[in-house]
Amino acid sequence: MVIGFLLLDIHLPYCHSLKEKRKMLNSVRDRFKNRYNVALAEIEYQNKWQRAKIGIVTLNCQKKIVESLFNRIVANTEEIIDGEIIDYKIEYFW
Repeated sequence: MVIGFLLLDIHLPYCHSLKEKRKMLNSVRDRFKNRYNVALAEIEYQNKWQRAKIGIVTLNCQKKIVESLFNRIVANTEEIIDGEIIDYKIEYFW
């Protein structure tokens, strides 16, 4: 069993309040949960409205499937957020 962890560091230059940021992140969380069956949580920068660091976790029997899923999530995130991904990191645990 492979557990995959994706860490996304996101800059949101057009968010002007924490309320806007939470609304956008909740939309992303719901979309990814329904589409990719992953768990997502904001793990840093909770009090900054133009930054977010989110962690995404999934598991599967094959590392290649987890890697492919995370690559699709990174590409999809760039399309749906009104901002940019500063950095991302993928880790695997067996």
